[in-house]
Amino acid sequence: MNNKIRTEAVEHLFEAILTLENKEECFNFFEDLCTINELLSLSQRYDVANMLREHKTYLEIAEKTGASTATISRVNRSLNYGCDGYELVFERLGKSEKHDD
Repeated sequence: MNNKIRTEAVEHLFEAILTLENKEECFNFFEDLCTINELLSLSQRYDVANMLREHKTYLEIAEKTGASTATISRVNRSLNYGCDGYELVFERLGKSEKHDD
């Protein structure tokens, strides 16, 4: 993880998130924590990552999600050169197709 975000406050946030036990608790916590736009942006990035792994084009992704090409590019960079956080989650959800471009 990038040392700039590895702060005590971020660690406390992650510890809090790890206490959540189901989707309803997640909805309640994240609705309190985030603005609607922040939460929609996070979910959009997740959708973009999933579509990139399915080898969709930037145009297809932009049309389906409304994401900008800059956002799609940023997510693609994370998939290819990031910390494999997306891959870990996709693997655990049974979406284990590895993206090797």
